[in-house]
Amino acid sequence: MRFVSFNYIDRFPRAGVLLGEAVIDLAAAAPLMFEQADGQRWELLDILRGAPEGMGLDGAIEIATAVFDQLGVNDVDEFGEFVASNHRMAGTIAIGGVEMVLPLDEVRLVAPLPRPNSLRDFYAFEQHVVTANRNRGRDVPYAWYEMPVFYFGNHMAIYGPNADIPVPRTKALDYELEIACVIGRAGRDILEEDAEAYIAGFTIMNDWSARDVQREEMTVGLGPAKGKDFATSLGPWLVTPDELGERALGDGRYNLPMLARINGEERSRGNFRDIYYTFAQMIARASRDVTLYPGDVIGSGTVGTGCLLELTAGQGPWLAPDDVVELEITGLGVLKNRVIP
Repeated sequence: MRFVSFNYIDRFPRAGVLLGEAVIDLAAAAPLMFEQADGQRWELLDILRGAPEGMGLDGAIEIATAVFDQLGVNDVDEFGEFVASNHRMAGTIAIGGVEMVLPLDEVRLVAPLPRPNSLRDFYAFEQHVVTANRNRGRDVPYAWYEMPVFYFGNHMAIYGPNADIPVPRTKALDYELEIACVIGRAGRDILEEDAEAYIAGFTIMNDWSARDVQREEMTVGLGPAKGKDFATSLGPWLVTPDELGERALGDGRYNLPMLARINGEERSRGNFRDIYYTFAQMIARASRDVTLYPGDVIGSGTVGTGCLLELTAGQGPWLAPDDVVELEITGLGVLKNRVIP
């Protein structure tokens, strides 16, 4: 299933399920299954945390199924036909006087988790690591092959699909093509063999980078920090692992082509299957002596060729105002942002 966060009428981010060209407003539809949920307002983070009363993603799926039952449809195709027909006549679909189904073109998608609990970004694609270190005139540090490593990003500087990204104080603005997972239940000291059960879903991530700031601050031996502090994009939706089952390779990896375009021109191409460390390994590492919570975001790091730093040997040209960056991952959609002054 594809979960989204969206704005409709007001600026409150609402949790929804995306089905074709429509969005089910989960809080509005919740009374179909949960009487105590009448009048609630939910974000996706609330649902991941189990609101109300331990409902979680499984309960959200039950709500979407209940909407199907109320509309008398049996599958996604029938639902799409029903919504298309209704939209031509009346726009939103109300059940019992409450708008529960909204046409996609009448809402504004935001990041699936506009304010996640935390943001950890790993460094898990070997091709990117090798090229980045070669550009610095050095070999890959031996420790990289011993354990997956990460840094903490700014979880309060999250941008969603189609959002404008203000240029920070840099002359070397870069994108990074990544995939991220979202933690679905709390756990500490999670074993690698158990870790996949903690994944609520996957989304596209753009780890925007100010390369000149990053280069200077990392000479001190800390970071990246300020060079990544200003923006991270997530979206356009959160896809549950079962949606990607046909592309699973059985070892925690998926055959998911990944590409990036700048102003419509393809610049990067890779595949999730080439990742060196799986998300299970990353989760095991991140949860060592630490509790992970529902709504924590874990990024993969940049896929090979997935940034201008690699493609230009660190020399640029870099992103400029009015550039449009599109990141696309098969099964996860397209995350599109424009850079603005």
